[in-house]
Amino acid sequence: MTAEDSARSPGAEPHAPSPARYPRMGTSPRMGTSRLPYIGLPRDAWRDAYHILLTLPTAAFLGVIGLAFLTVNAVFATLYVLDPGGVANARPGSFQDAFFFSVQTLGTLGYGVMSPRSLYANLVATSETFIGLLNLGVATGLLFARISRPTARIMFTRRAVVTPMDGVPTLMFRAANRRRNLVVEAEVSVTLIHDVVTAEGAVLRRFDDLSLLRSRSPLFFMTWQVMHQIDERSPIFGETTQSLLDKQAEILVVMKGLDETFVSTIHARTSYRPEEIVWDARLADIFTTNDDGERAIDFRRFHDIV
Repeated sequence: MTAEDSARSPGAEPHAPSPARYPRMGTSPRMGTSRLPYIGLPRDAWRDAYHILLTLPTAAFLGVIGLAFLTVNAVFATLYVLDPGGVANARPGSFQDAFFFSVQTLGTLGYGVMSPRSLYANLVATSETFIGLLNLGVATGLLFARISRPTARIMFTRRAVVTPMDGVPTLMFRAANRRRNLVVEAEVSVTLIHDVVTAEGAVLRRFDDLSLLRSRSPLFFMTWQVMHQIDERSPIFGETTQSLLDKQAEILVVMKGLDETFVSTIHARTSYRPEEIVWDARLADIFTTNDDGERAIDFRRFHDIV
């Protein structure tokens, strides 16, 4: 931040940086949710297949498992067809009969209608049974890992606001635990990510931490209003929506804590781009009372801004 930036008052409208000062390097993807195109990176998909299968959407994961099941059976059906008469009660050369016999063998069903008769068919059936056991173990392990993996159900307001608090402009947003349990020793960090230009004219992506009024909570079970005061020490002091856009700025939020149910560390993240920050506005009050006079939270107004 320059001396000129530091001299500006928090409410002043600074002049937008010139294109020469902040040369455009293409649109930056949203931090943590988009992926950049990779050029020249070796493809190691097969070496990292376990990670890929764990991170696939559920529908895609089931589709891959189903496709693998059909492929394995098709391969072994082809091997059975190569030996006409090798499978008892199967029509010679019938791929359909060979395929369903393969399904029965792979699943260890043993209906007793078709069975291997020749030495060749028995060897193929033995190999298929072994591969079926391996596939069952791998599929079970992957499914268990996906189901048992600790996940967070933390929600953030869709937009952040900048509103005065004790006379100081303050960046605010809200978080809530959608599960009715406790997150112990919860911590939140907020980082301003933006482009800077070095004295040599190189464009770098800088990460500046934003200090918070409260960055740690011993127990997080209702809502948490995260606040950063925009004073002279703040990296966003004197900034406006346009100046942040010129720097391709983004505010990254990372929250983590110990989930009492999983007894494991969970984390959640979100980010706010300049157009998602509303200036001179405040978050709606979501605390109310129910019919019994007890304090309650109205999540219907969680994202409202007034």
